[in-house]
Amino acid sequence: MYNVAVIGFDGALASAITGIIDLFRLAGVTWARINELSPEQEFTTRLLTQDGKPCRCINGITLLPDGEWNAQPAEADLVVVPTIGAPIVQVLEANPELIQWLGGFREAPSGQVRVASNCTGAFLLAEAGLLDGRQATTHWGFSNQFRQRFPAVDLQPEKLITVDGHIACAGGGMAWWDLGVYLVERYAGAKVARELAKAFVIDAGRTSQAPYGALQARRYHSDAAILKLQDWLDANYTEAVTLQALAGLAGLTERSLIRRFKAATGDTPTGYLQILRIEAARQHLENSRAAVEEVTRLVGYEDVSSFSRLFRKHTGLAPGVYRARFGR
Repeated sequence: MYNVAVIGFDGALASAITGIIDLFRLAGVTWARINELSPEQEFTTRLLTQDGKPCRCINGITLLPDGEWNAQPAEADLVVVPTIGAPIVQVLEANPELIQWLGGFREAPSGQVRVASNCTGAFLLAEAGLLDGRQATTHWGFSNQFRQRFPAVDLQPEKLITVDGHIACAGGGMAWWDLGVYLVERYAGAKVARELAKAFVIDAGRTSQAPYGALQARRYHSDAAILKLQDWLDANYTEAVTLQALAGLAGLTERSLIRRFKAATGDTPTGYLQILRIEAARQHLENSRAAVEEVTRLVGYEDVSSFSRLFRKHTGLAPGVYRARFGR
């Protein structure tokens, strides 16, 4: 059997700890019981804290650990860092020893995933230097904070799971479902993972958290000209505009506009405009019964098929599917 160490700390999200422990412990077990077969347990798990004392989670629940994370780390095939539920910086500052210990996993002898994080747990991996130069994901709502603190990380907040070398990260909140099923597949095989997903009624086909994310705040900068242009775009996103017109509004050349807009927001003016329109379309689909054709026109597009492709690119879902899932 494979040994999984789940790290506990004060302020963690309890469900991200107990839930993923359930998935690992019942891989190969629940499906067998449903089908009246002999269970074949694939994983053992241990909840580990710094000193072997209980950890108090953000919901007030206290969890009893199985030992200390720094006692015999070589025993674990896989280390899982759960979601930070408390204020993120507060947890980082309270756990310097854990961060130093995690730093020992920068290298791995094989290509197998050795360390994984869920949601804001990626902040602990990044603070330890494990994610520098690597792809990673975290909760979409904390992506700006993550980018500001860890600019050396290739953050992909639209992805539900990233794997780069021996490190895996999962996106927001309940993505530990997806992370657990993925890791079971990596270690125990596709058959066991499929059976686990069926037994727990988990949609194993999810790949993106983009449908859940609001328009990312792209105003954490001090470029007055770009801020002024963003204000104009926010109010006039339905209009047909050219790069030349936007440059004129900003008082810049087209080349300077592209360079400064990218530096300030991380996107091009055209890309930012697309995001504004997609976010407006999402609001219409969630809160109105307007047909997709009407929504297309309301947000500044004419061709429904082109709009639908763009919407799917940004959210991972077709407009109709998005409405069915999130509409009131």
